[in-house]
Amino acid sequence: MTLQHIEKTVGIGRHEGGSGTGMEPLRLLTRTSARILSRYGVLLGFLVFWQVAASSGWVNSAVLPPVDTIVAALWKGLIGGSLLGDIAISLQRAGLAFAAAVVVAIPLGLVMGQARAVETALDPILQLFRQTSALALYPVFILLLGLGEASKVFVIFWATLFPLLLNTFSGVKEVDPKLLEMARAYGARRLTNFRRVVLPGAVPSIFVGLRLGATTALLLLIASEMIGANKGIGFQVMNAQYNFQIPLMFAAIVILAALGLIANQVLVVLQRRLCRWNVSAG
Repeated sequence: MTLQHIEKTVGIGRHEGGSGTGMEPLRLLTRTSARILSRYGVLLGFLVFWQVAASSGWVNSAVLPPVDTIVAALWKGLIGGSLLGDIAISLQRAGLAFAAAVVVAIPLGLVMGQARAVETALDPILQLFRQTSALALYPVFILLLGLGEASKVFVIFWATLFPLLLNTFSGVKEVDPKLLEMARAYGARRLTNFRRVVLPGAVPSIFVGLRLGATTALLLLIASEMIGANKGIGFQVMNAQYNFQIPLMFAAIVILAALGLIANQVLVVLQRRLCRWNVSAG
């Protein structure tokens, strides 16, 4: 092989390597775009269809405004500050009720799961209350607590309590009995058994209850703020509808959906950090 042949071969190899390096960002961009479209393609298509249908007159744009009009109303409400106060008061109500439900439901569920006597005593009344809609009891709460903050927070607390309680109780009951027997065989005391076996085994189910409870809290928040409230996202939805400010109404609905997504994602991230040993947590 002559020197010219060697130089030619080396030059071709360099050219092919450079071409491959140049194509790598394009391939990465293609894979990323495909991943985004596979996950959010239907949502993006729905929004595009909504925009086209409202802008083209296929639907009444006064009742179903275009997406860009809703985004403009949302931006104006956030920048102008008219929606910030509503967001703050709604988060305060839902957050207080959710925190109270966590403090009550998780310890009670853990005790019920461990103590058969407590489960037997409380299960009938809890099943009765669980089957009664919180919205059906809301007039009772208003009569007892008035139209102020107490009744709004309590109805959210009441509806959030049961998903948390039942999932905590189920998580304790579903702990593998063989793990408990093994811990006892190694001389683990009752408290150590609970702390090292029962509680870690129940944590994934508890997080399911937390996510369900957060969703329930936001749903009941809307209902509670539509009755006897003068502030909050739920009130803003009703007030905008009464005044026929439809873009603002949809903007408030978008905020509620965003709050729900953020709360769920925070709990998912927290669950992944605390339950790295659990495959289903990912």
